[in-house]
Amino acid sequence: GFPRTLGQAEALDRICELDLVISLNIPFETLKDRLSARWVHPASGRVYNMDFNPPHVQGIDDLTGEPLVQREDDKPEAVAARLRKYKDAAKPVIELYKSRGILHSFSGTETNKIWPYVYTLLSSKIPPVLSDEEH
Repeated sequence: GFPRTLGQAEALDRICELDLVISLNIPFETLKDRLSARWVHPASGRVYNMDFNPPHVQGIDDLTGEPLVQREDDKPEAVAARLRKYKDAAKPVIELYKSRGILHSFSGTETNKIWPYVYTLLSSKIPPVLSDEEH
């Protein structure tokens, strides 16, 4: 997410005024497992996840037949370190937005279970866009 650090939050404040911030609280192990299951096709940037969007053939890009690679920062030990660092850096950002009363937090492990709550919040804050036919 963005902003990840207090410095980034302060920089964002200089260019716009936020009235809504969403924080997704996902268990550490869930994040580690999902990120560690990510593999990419370097030439195209296509991303696969071995758990919920695997290639047709293990380790091979569906379109080109070329090998997939796992980025160094997606390997389990690197992911764990990234998540610890993120948690430490993000804590003051979360506190900042909480103190402003604009932070909305959602917890869970599955997108399809969290998304309806996020959608309801966003729908209450953003008026629907009507098509030309609806005018």
